[in-house]
Amino acid sequence: MALNLHLLRLFATVAQTGSFSRAADELRISQPAISKGVRDFELQVGCRLLDRGARGVRPTREGEALMQHAKVLFAIERNAEEELHVMRALGGGALRIGASTTIATYIIPPYLGIFHRAYSNIKLSIISANTRSITQLLISHEIDVALVEGPVQEVGIVSEYWRKDEMVLVASPEHSFANTTEPIDPHRMTDEIFIVREPGSGSREVVADALSAKQVYPVRQLEVGSTEVTKQLVAGGLGIAMISVATIRDQISLGTLVVVPVKDLHVERVLWRLSVAGRLANPATIAFNKLIQV
Repeated sequence: MALNLHLLRLFATVAQTGSFSRAADELRISQPAISKGVRDFELQVGCRLLDRGARGVRPTREGEALMQHAKVLFAIERNAEEELHVMRALGGGALRIGASTTIATYIIPPYLGIFHRAYSNIKLSIISANTRSITQLLISHEIDVALVEGPVQEVGIVSEYWRKDEMVLVASPEHSFANTTEPIDPHRMTDEIFIVREPGSGSREVVADALSAKQVYPVRQLEVGSTEVTKQLVAGGLGIAMISVATIRDQISLGTLVVVPVKDLHVERVLWRLSVAGRLANPATIAFNKLIQV
């Protein structure tokens, strides 16, 4: 027996509101039509679904069981309607993405390719900057999507977990650390030139916190403005650095950088997706956020 979904909706609305009259108002049809529809539905399923009393209407045991299925069915229906609405709305427009440098350069490019192939009429623009700058761009409505490398404490900004990223110590193959067979003591980093990102960088804050927890404070620091520069300086033998493992795959394969294991030091940071509390996302933003969650 196939359930009549129209009659199921009538029954479910009466059960949820506890009243035939309120259900009629919500569905914008007459109360007699609601009453007849529920009676017809009970005849169809072969059992009483509602107890009608002076204090209102309540589902029977059978009605409660059917209500659980009805909630799932109508939730699927709503999701389908929303997805179709988004797809219809994605016939054009723009999507402005702001991302911290590591994310923009090494993590989201594959997602951007997938999105462009699915929605070729959407004009994409990408801004790469540090966490602080991306946050400000989001607040000022200059970007739609914000993906950052560090936690953000800003009034009105919602930080949502996106994914994790491991930070590793790298050195030149000629560096003394590269020849060790065992993980090095973290305090050996103290006397090395330690290459760090600029203030405002999420990765700089994460590394500083991890080293501080081990009471490691490098005496000599060299501040640079990008991960690419950091890698080149390390490969050239100028110093050591802790950077995202996602950024060094090519250099490891080419042998220009070496990952140095550090005893009892595992640095893993959370990458965050930011939004402004109460601000509605446009259809392109919704579609992209759904894509990167896969």
